[in-house]
Amino acid sequence: MGDKVLMKGNEAIAEAAIKAGCRHYFGYPITPQTEVAAYMSKRMPKIGGTFLQAESEIAAINMVIGVASAGYRVMTSSSSPGISLKQEGISYLAGCDLPALVVNVERGGPGLGGIQPSQSDYWQATKAGGHGDYHNLVLAPASVQEMASLTIKGFELADKYGMVAMILADGTMGQMMEPVEIDDIEIKTVEKPWALTGTGMKREHNIVNSLYLKPELLEQKNFERYEKYAKIERDEAMFEEYLMDDAEICLVAFGITSRVAKNAINEARAKGVKVGMIRPITLWPFPKKAFEARADQCKAFVSVEMSMGQMIEDVKLAIECKKPVYLCNRVGGMIPTPEDILSKIDEVGGAK
Repeated sequence: MGDKVLMKGNEAIAEAAIKAGCRHYFGYPITPQTEVAAYMSKRMPKIGGTFLQAESEIAAINMVIGVASAGYRVMTSSSSPGISLKQEGISYLAGCDLPALVVNVERGGPGLGGIQPSQSDYWQATKAGGHGDYHNLVLAPASVQEMASLTIKGFELADKYGMVAMILADGTMGQMMEPVEIDDIEIKTVEKPWALTGTGMKREHNIVNSLYLKPELLEQKNFERYEKYAKIERDEAMFEEYLMDDAEICLVAFGITSRVAKNAINEARAKGVKVGMIRPITLWPFPKKAFEARADQCKAFVSVEMSMGQMIEDVKLAIECKKPVYLCNRVGGMIPTPEDILSKIDEVGGAK
């Protein structure tokens, strides 16, 4: 067991990426994720890696495409407006079936919005965001330790399936400090025979490409990609349950809101109200199976979000609309309080 170190969430992501073997980082400063880039700027030169502050977010994501094509673990990070600028490049990564890690430490929007935390990029992350039919793997940490461990997991899943993995955290997770252990996390790597490494005249040339001028070939490629996505939905969904064994009301929350929700659950339980929580850790694939048994057990579900209700649609789909789903939300950089959630629990408990 290694020693724990007090780190910011943003710093934990950067150090975990280095631990995972990432030696190429391309980014651009934007609050509240700038510490990721700042940390990489100090560490990468010392370990023989490459840190490059690109001239724009668009340039950064295209540099990611180049390094990913060569088979190296590569990462970029930004916050909401910057991630929007990267969407075309993320679509190209998907079209080329290239692995990469993209970190979004969310802020309020739309537009420039504000620099306070938000979860309003859920749709953009889980419903692709760029053009074309594709998915990203989306991981939502709820602690600084998970900021580290899910970063490493993200690299592994990206390599395993040849696709973009995204860490979707909010500004609170990026800025808060907690003890974190990185050295004991196991690192897994995979061979990449498809990579553009030079042939030495000893093998066939590899081609990394997203352009298919024959429509039947592009159709077949999309069908094949969605077979892969179906496997991911079966095998890779992750979630946590909290006090769900006898729960009559199920809160659904991720990231920082899940921590607030736990406090509200504990207070409600002390009053004899049977409340529990399902915390999605993968937002895509959404952990639908976690909701199947609970859809019959629970009387109601409450989606706790820092958005206008983006995850609530996936909750309704997961329970096949068998029970009512309510929304408890704050937006614009505001975080729900335990009192906000308790008030919604009281309201739902009295609903007919």
